[in-house]
Amino acid sequence: MSPSGSITATHVWKRFHADRRRRLLRDQLQTLPARLHGGGRRGWRWALRDVQLVAEPGEAIGLIGSNGSGKSTLLKILTGVMYPHTGQVDVAGRIGALIEVRAGIHPDLTGRENIQLYGALLGLGRRQIRERFDDIVGFAELEDAVERQVKHYSTGMQMRLGFAVAAFLEPDVLLVDEVLAVGDASFQQRCLDRMRAVLAQGTTLVFVSHDLAAVEATCARGVWLQQGVVRADGPVRKVVSAYRQSIESAAESAAHLQGEVGLLKLELDGPDGSPRTQGPLEVAMVLTSGRQRACRLYLGVSEGTATPIFLIRRDLDLPAGELEIRCEISRLPLPRGRFYLWAGVFEGGNRDVLPWQPVAPFDVIGPSADHGPQGVVCLAPLHVEASWDTARR
Repeated sequence: MSPSGSITATHVWKRFHADRRRRLLRDQLQTLPARLHGGGRRGWRWALRDVQLVAEPGEAIGLIGSNGSGKSTLLKILTGVMYPHTGQVDVAGRIGALIEVRAGIHPDLTGRENIQLYGALLGLGRRQIRERFDDIVGFAELEDAVERQVKHYSTGMQMRLGFAVAAFLEPDVLLVDEVLAVGDASFQQRCLDRMRAVLAQGTTLVFVSHDLAAVEATCARGVWLQQGVVRADGPVRKVVSAYRQSIESAAESAAHLQGEVGLLKLELDGPDGSPRTQGPLEVAMVLTSGRQRACRLYLGVSEGTATPIFLIRRDLDLPAGELEIRCEISRLPLPRGRFYLWAGVFEGGNRDVLPWQPVAPFDVIGPSADHGPQGVVCLAPLHVEASWDTARR
């Protein structure tokens, strides 16, 4: 018998009907000839393909991937909300799940009644539910609304109640989807703190989020799903880095480098041809414009997404024709690793004349980023030099 908190998913496949048609007469008449000749068969779309996932009790797994990659489908299969087409799934122990804003919450019941019902479904006795009731209500900030029907709650209130119930009734396995994005920054931080608290109690966590920094700060292991297939499974920073590079490469291949202003040439240079931590980095570029214009050039460095680690700008008076620009960063504050240079030119405030896009990858030579204990991760991968002094008193 598997220990409480363990997860085993073996060769899991899941499919859905693709492109379900509208039930309109004209649509049926348009497809009638194909159906009469044996065609027009609706196909299937595979959401998960041969997925294998094994988690030990107390593990924290961050499930990442683009929209439509199968993350939410896998979570629903783990909770038992849906079943796989083929494969076996075994989740041992009580499951607390927040996979949709209203998941597990009945709109016609009050907040109090929902807490009692959810706890009973998890197998908790009335005394155990009463012991946790005040903590749930306080965390969800629903002291003045707990006796009202949930259908009269705002979306944020429902989400807070759902998360509080799922996280405070001491599940053996906690499954959390991207729904935390509904809350404000303060509540998101409290949710992350609570997830770390349940991890310390031995709960197994599977956390789905597009907030890669939150995934790194919460989870020790990462699983990357792409089109229903597990692309990577391992230490969270390594998996997140591979996912970021994939996003960046896709964005770079799709970049046009042209707008009303064009980028004709770009070169990156450092000592001995390689950028180094705390060493100089020189960017040389040539812009071309069809007319004279006053604009701003932005350069940023990203680890994987369009959000830069740091950003620099220069006001320019672009002439008609070509203009060569050189920029030197005297002390590059990056640790060892692969990064991407982004560029964009904007005129009159926010109107882009060269769209914000990745323009060149580069590798930095130097020390790796330092990491603290679990939950204290270097979210902004900058290398900062400091001097220390200690004295006994």
